[in-house]
Amino acid sequence: MKLGLLGGATGPRVNMDLILEAERLGFDSVWTGEAYGSDAVTPLAWIGARTTKIKLGAAILQMPARTPAMTAMTAMTLDALSGGRFLLGLGPSGPQVAEGWHGVAYGKPLPRTREYISIVRKILKREAPLQHHGEFYQIPYAGPDATGLGKPLKSIMHGRADLKIYTASISPNSLVCAGEVADGTLPIWMNPEQPQLFLPYLNRGFAKAGGGKSLADFDLAPFVTCIVGADLEKCRMPVKENLALYIGGMGARTQNFYNDYAKRMGFEEAAGKIQDFYLSGRKAEAVASVPDTLVDAVALVGPRERITERIQAWKASPVTSMLIGTSQPEALRLLAELCL
Repeated sequence: MKLGLLGGATGPRVNMDLILEAERLGFDSVWTGEAYGSDAVTPLAWIGARTTKIKLGAAILQMPARTPAMTAMTAMTLDALSGGRFLLGLGPSGPQVAEGWHGVAYGKPLPRTREYISIVRKILKREAPLQHHGEFYQIPYAGPDATGLGKPLKSIMHGRADLKIYTASISPNSLVCAGEVADGTLPIWMNPEQPQLFLPYLNRGFAKAGGGKSLADFDLAPFVTCIVGADLEKCRMPVKENLALYIGGMGARTQNFYNDYAKRMGFEEAAGKIQDFYLSGRKAEAVASVPDTLVDAVALVGPRERITERIQAWKASPVTSMLIGTSQPEALRLLAELCL
């Protein structure tokens, strides 16, 4: 199993000491994200300049924020500067961010994802000048306000045609899409003992892709928080706070993908309570409503012995990479000892 390190999405606070320790220990990748503050690309460039081996992953670049061509340009540039270390993660974000922050329609995220990735791959392959005529993108643009001067272009840079593309996927339909058009997927959490929430949908996507594509060609890479400490309840608390934020407040009451996911994981009653408390401003009660069993299912928390025992479930699962969220060098060292 490969290990990655999550570099955060809350601002330009890059913990280079931790990243360099991960690289020294043999971690495969480090990942940054973005919401509605700092972007994911700038920290990756910073990290790439100060590392030599560890792969540089975007988890994720928001598709509403960039045209497919801009994303391909960014990917090729970072990949070239880092010596071929870039991993491209993409996601549609959600309607609150797409429309409330980027000022573009959320629309149909999965058909848009298919088009978007198709365009990026065409640019990376560089087999012909870029042309695309789809539901969401016209290249060259030919709308009623077009000048008529646009022409198909081929990238000046020579990108890697085999650059890996990931999607942020947790819903059944998005997992089908990931299996069809991506090289990996980045679930925000996962219970390793519930592969049925992933494999049937990924397999359906692999079948649509054809060519014998299977899990052997695909990176199932969930985010996994790891906090080592003697006080189990204290270790659980940051995970509960994060779960409460996403299940309760990261989306509208009628459209919260993380709340829906928690329900599919078997926590329907808790998901309802968490959302009710969070949206009414009672955040402490929302956090208190996160079950210990949910934390223990998706995270590695507590004493070394407890984590050592729990890691066996991850090793027995179809997970191929664990992307670790932690601020503890000792957590990195323990996981390297157990997995690498």
